[in-house]
Amino acid sequence: MTWSEMQPLLEQACWDTLYMVGWSTLIAVVGGLPLGILLVLTDRGGLLQNVVANKVIGQIVNIARSLPFIILMVALMTFTRWITGTTIGREAAIVPLAVGAIPFFARLVETAVREVDHGLVEAVQAMGGNTWTVVRKVLVPESLPSLISSTTTTVVALIGYSAMAGTVGAGGLGDIAIRYGYQRFETQMMWITVAILAVVISVIQFAGDYAARSLHRRGAHSGPAPKLRLLKAAS
Repeated sequence: MTWSEMQPLLEQACWDTLYMVGWSTLIAVVGGLPLGILLVLTDRGGLLQNVVANKVIGQIVNIARSLPFIILMVALMTFTRWITGTTIGREAAIVPLAVGAIPFFARLVETAVREVDHGLVEAVQAMGGNTWTVVRKVLVPESLPSLISSTTTTVVALIGYSAMAGTVGAGGLGDIAIRYGYQRFETQMMWITVAILAVVISVIQFAGDYAARSLHRRGAHSGPAPKLRLLKAAS
């Protein structure tokens, strides 16, 4: 294949991949963030301690995370058809991508939130703050650098998942690699696809790391006393 033949295919595949990953990431963050925080709040010693609920939620998350993505796509075909009306194409791929990413991101959120200094939580509670205030003013802001890193990790994982989704007609760079690079023995197309994926992942990882480091430095420079004064003023 000549470059003039490959270019439109690669451009459309790139947009399809970004479309699938973008929407899946948004859904994963919206669903995984509260789920991860809930796992922390309902754990032993948490603000909403409920061991039974914590175990149930945790087990559901673990089961969802244990399923290989290719099996998850097949298992969700009926649900995907009910949501999107089809089981092929980029819109259909978003469903299993998001379902697979929500528990993955939730565990990352749980780990990030657990790293927050418990002294700040106790300080807000001493000022009369309720659970919602603690979450909004302490847990999320203080864990934001780690949450940014978690989101970056999720996006990178979703790019890999989207390539696998291409094997069942989801479109994107994975579809191009399979149809042209593997089935038609277009080795050049295969390596170009690999190079594009490597560049996209590197850019996303660099941007995520830069944002996380910037937020971490800003938080470190503020120190604990200004944080408590800000919390007190905002309460």
